[in-house]
Formats: sequence, C-alpha cells, structure tokens
Amino acid sequence: MSDHYEEVIEGESMLRFAPGLRHERICQRLHLRVRASLPDSRICRLLEPRAVVQFGPGTLLRPDLTMVTAATGKPWLVAEVVDADDHRVDTVVKKNIYEQLNLPRLWMVDPRYDNLEIYHATPYGMALKKIIAGKETLQEKLLPLLHLSVEELFGD
Repeated sequence: MSDHYEEVIEGESMLRFAPGLRHERICQRLHLRVRASLPDSRICRLLEPRAVVQFGPGTLLRPDLTMVTAATGKPWLVAEVVDADDHRVDTVVKKNIYEQLNLPRLWMVDPRYDNLEIYHATPYGMALKKIIAGKETLQEKLLPLLHLSVEELFGD
C-alpha cells in the first residue's frame, strides 16, 4: 500500500488518503494492460501511477493512470480509481477540472460497483459514452490492442 499523498487544486493543498489494497491491485492491473497495449511509444507515454501532473496554474493532480502525448506531454487519457471514503474529489472536483481542460478521455473506475464509466471530450464538455460492467470488455478505439474484461480488472 502507498502512503498519503498531496494534490493541489487551484492553489489549495489537499491531503489524500492512502489507497487501499483493492484500489492498488485494480490500478496495477489497469497499468499493466494499458502499457501492454501501447502501439508505439513515440506517440504516447504512460506515466507511473499517481505521477504528479500539472493541469493548469496552481493545479497539480496525481491521477491513478495518466497517458500523455509524446509530442506535447499533455494528458490524453486519465483514469481515476474511485475510493469509497474519498470519492467526491475524484468524481466531482477532479472530473470538473478534466472537463474544463477538454481532456480527450477519462475513465472513472469504480470498485464500489465494479463498473467503469468512459467519458469522451466534446465541444460541450465531457460526455458519458458508456458504462461497462460484468462480462463486458474495456476497449479504446485509439488503443486497438487494449481488451480488458471488467471481471479481470476488478477480480480479487
């Protein structure tokens, strides 16, 4: 398990709880499968879990998974594994930041319900494209080698 960590939102420091064991296992599985599906490291890079990423002046976040474009270093995909005890920061506060910055892809991974919400950026904000659960598979058109079953992602 990792330690508590800090995020800064609009200049305000927030101490976040250390993720639990299940959270860490889900995060690890997600990283392993996304990394294995990267077609070419010259196009994008997968950062380490909870790497510090600047999302604007005075806003330093530590998403569970961040993929950046190699050309600009800007985040293209972020995944947040939601913690039941601390979910509002991920599902409301950080989601609003991602929406304001027009983040192309956002995955909200929710172990409370064993489902995954997939959001895409649109000219009008984040649009929920799909909620996957049960025997469904996580796929991303721009990562054609990614096929991760929800059961495998949340398996204990």
